[in-house]
Amino acid sequence: MQGSATITHPELLLLLIISLCTAVIVEMKHVSIKNSLGSGKNMTLHCQSKDDDLGEHNIAYGDEIGWDFNVNVAGTTLFYCDLGWESVQQYHFDVYSFARDNVRCPSGCAWLVSAEGIYGLNGETGFWEFIYHWPGSSQKHSIQSGETVRNR
Repeated sequence: MQGSATITHPELLLLLIISLCTAVIVEMKHVSIKNSLGSGKNMTLHCQSKDDDLGEHNIAYGDEIGWDFNVNVAGTTLFYCDLGWESVQQYHFDVYSFARDNVRCPSGCAWLVSAEGIYGLNGETGFWEFIYHWPGSSQKHSIQSGETVRNR
């Protein structure tokens, strides 16, 4: 056939690789962390990844902080935070781990910080899950570890 373009196998392979990488690169995620510790209880939060340091923030009761980011092509994106409040001086936790959260919270991860510990919203089920408890905590919490509550 005269005048028709032919795509060779290497060109097709390159086009496939570029489109797959682009799909992963443009996958935007959102993380939010809300202070539900109780009236008058502030928390400090310092979150970062290997590449981005989001700085330290003082979050008042009822307020939240959030940010958007793209997951990396390798599927190793990790954001972690150091959190402190009157009963816990410093607590380190992963706020987004691609391995754990890519399916659990498909568009992003929502967290509630409470006096009992930290709850994460499971985007697949719509339930809040008790994920992190404070070290040495003897307080009872409204949800036992592994139990869930429907998002309200």
